[in-house]
Amino acid sequence: MRSHIESFLQYMTVEKRMSANTRQAYASDLTQYASTLNQLGVKDWNDVTRSHIVKHIEELSQAGRASSSLRRAVSSIRMFHHHLKMTGVTTTDPSLYLETPKAEKQLPDTWSQAEVERLLDSVPTSDPLSLRDRAMLELLYGTGMRVSELLGLDLDDLQFELGYLQCEGKGERARIIPVSSVAQGFVERYIQQARNGLGGRETEAHAKLAGIDKEITPHVLRHSFATHLLENGADLRAIQQMLGHADLATTQVYTHVNKSRLHDVYRKHHPRA
Repeated sequence: MRSHIESFLQYMTVEKRMSANTRQAYASDLTQYASTLNQLGVKDWNDVTRSHIVKHIEELSQAGRASSSLRRAVSSIRMFHHHLKMTGVTTTDPSLYLETPKAEKQLPDTWSQAEVERLLDSVPTSDPLSLRDRAMLELLYGTGMRVSELLGLDLDDLQFELGYLQCEGKGERARIIPVSSVAQGFVERYIQQARNGLGGRETEAHAKLAGIDKEITPHVLRHSFATHLLENGADLRAIQQMLGHADLATTQVYTHVNKSRLHDVYRKHHPRA
């Protein structure tokens, strides 16, 4: 049974371009799944029933697994059984009508527009390291890129004369993102004045200098980018394209963030709130 798991992972890696992290997660999910089936006395994939899968998911839930982890486990099992049937290993798919555990609503951390402005303005540009940091932060907030995408940029990806850059996201999907003249200016200064021979430095120090007592990560700036666009009337599908989300449902989480902020404003300012 284990050999079929390895064949599935190999197929997903080669044909579907599964990332190393996703492969590791799926391998863990399916290894645990196979272990449960073994304990239940199941020795062949053709003998697996929906009840066996439900039993496994229930055990994971009782062990304290988060809903996101349970959802991923169900997804792994579904894709695996689909692959088994498509390749003729099994004649049926017991996961076909399996219910997906409901997701816990976890809104992404975002900063207000004023907080982001304070952060950016707190970074000096008088020395090479600070200029590098300012250019990176301006690009992260100005484009919503993932930090891995930022680090993967080449000079040829910067089409500033046309007002955009091109980056390669998850699954090697390339996309084009508009870049503001402000971000372009800092990036061009960095390239001309400070690009060679610089090491790293934590951006958390800039948040402290700005007097912001919140955690700063590249993803916070990505979330803030999307939330601020939505707050200012941007179309959700346009935001989806800029973020590189394959599914619009992933982008729709920012509508919940926006509603949450509306409630905060209401509670603070309405006389009967």
